Amino acid sequence: MPEARRGGAVGRDSQDSAAGDGAAGDGAAKGGGSAEDTGRPRRRQARGERRIAQLLEAAGRVFCATGYTAASTNSIAREAGVSPGTLYQFFPNKEAIAVELGDVLLNRWRTTYGRAFTPAHMDLPLPEMLDAVLDPLITFNCENPAFAVLMHGSEIPGQVTEEHDVLHSTLLTRVEEILGSYLPDTPRAERTRTAEFVFVLFKGGLDLILSHEGEEREAYVGELKNAMFRYLDPLVGHALPHCQARREAASPDS
Repeated sequence: MPEARRGGAVGRDSQDSAAGDGAAGDGAAKGGGSAEDTGRPRRRQARGERRIAQLLEAAGRVFCATGYTAASTNSIAREAGVSPGTLYQFFPNKEAIAVELGDVLLNRWRTTYGRAFTPAHMDLPLPEMLDAVLDPLITFNCENPAFAVLMHGSEIPGQVTEEHDVLHSTLLTRVEEILGSYLPDTPRAERTRTAEFVFVLFKGGLDLILSHEGEEREAYVGELKNAMFRYLDPLVGHALPHCQARREAASPDS
């Protein structure tokens, strides 16, 4: 578990433990039964998890508004509508908040990536495949703007950027594998260049998408898909039906 986040988690565990001990003592003194019987520590832990989620959401808004470097624990507490003391009950510093938020966002991104790059999507014609792959990735970034701030800022805790780099490498490898299934005779170095260019094209288009809203945002989504299609169609468009036919021929049910 990450070091900075572990510090925050230890603090929460200690508080829950102390709260549980106090509840048990009160119950015994009043003859009201143990803390386990009343369920008070469980309810207190659930409230703590809700508070953590509240603080992380507030931190995401602050990081987007001011950037990570200019953000402070006081501004995050103010955005969350709590006192700085309440924030420090769960996180020892801004870095711990960034690590925890980064972990949450990376997990969401992995789930989104899994929904986007499914085998069924790879059998679609190129325009439909681009919709199926790009739509969830774009939606994720629009709904989680703090992801871009935390993954690309120069002052972000190293652990967050390291985990992002690992994920980026995994995605790049996956795109290369997909290109290899379409174009098995293409040299690997060429597939790598194509995959890297796809990433750059996606990132550049995504930056424009995120900087607009409403109809303009939708227009830039369309422009990104058009650019992707025009780049990929001469390379893999003709190979898609053949890939699908090969997979169907190899299927045990065929």
